[in-house]
Parts: sequence; structure tokens; C-alpha cells
Amino acid sequence: MASEQIHPAAPHHLPAFLVEPGHSDILMVVTAFILLAAVIGVGVLFLTLHTLPERIAHRTHKLQFEIVAVLGLLALFTHQHIFWVIGLFLALIEIPDFLSPLRRIARASEKLVGIEEGTIEDPHERTHGATAEKPAPAKGK
Repeated sequence: MASEQIHPAAPHHLPAFLVEPGHSDILMVVTAFILLAAVIGVGVLFLTLHTLPERIAHRTHKLQFEIVAVLGLLALFTHQHIFWVIGLFLALIEIPDFLSPLRRIARASEKLVGIEEGTIEDPHERTHGATAEKPAPAKGK
């Protein structure tokens, strides 16, 4: 712009971001790159925070991790934040193992009664297994 005569009413010092007609607008290009970087940065931050309960629950039991992962997906797709909060609380709480003491009680009861381990029949096998009688085939018409 220095080569051309400027209008007498214009200020003598023009800002550097003003460009001549037909040239690239440097300020717009820089602003576009900053905006693109900010959108990508906020997206990465959002997804990192969104997967926080799953990363915490990764060191726990498999079932607990899967429940937290499903709650995280529900929160992501339904935009209901309560699922994410429940998943975070579930990831932070260690669920006690109730099954081991019950198994020990069952083994001790079997030993007390005198039943050897593995000799008790499964009622499901007795009714649906190979020992059950097979029904007669239906006659066709």
C-alpha cells in the first residue's frame, strides 16, 4: 500500500493487518489456524476426561470395567451426565467379593456332612442331560 497514494482523510499510519486488494488476509489465516487448533484441543480434552472412569476401572474386575464402559458409552451417546457420574463412582468403589466366602461355606458344609467334592449332581443336568429320557419322536401326518 505504500506505493499507492492513500486518501487524504485516511490516517497516515495504517495497521499491519490491512492488506492490498487481491492479496491474502494474513490475520484471517492465522485466526483460522488458531481456531482449528483450539477446537481439536478442546475435543481431545473432552474425550480424555470422558474416558477417565474407564481408565480408573481398568485395574479392577472385568465385570466392573465392562459396566463402567457401558455407562460411559451411554453418557456419550445420550448426553445424560448422570451415567458418567455413576460410572465414575463405580470405578472409584471397589466391589467386595461375595462369592468366595459363599464357596468356602459350601465346601465346609460338604466336608462336614461327608460329601466328597464333585459328587453332588447338578439338578439342571439331571433333568436336561444325557440321563433323562428322551421323548418319543412326533409322528408326521
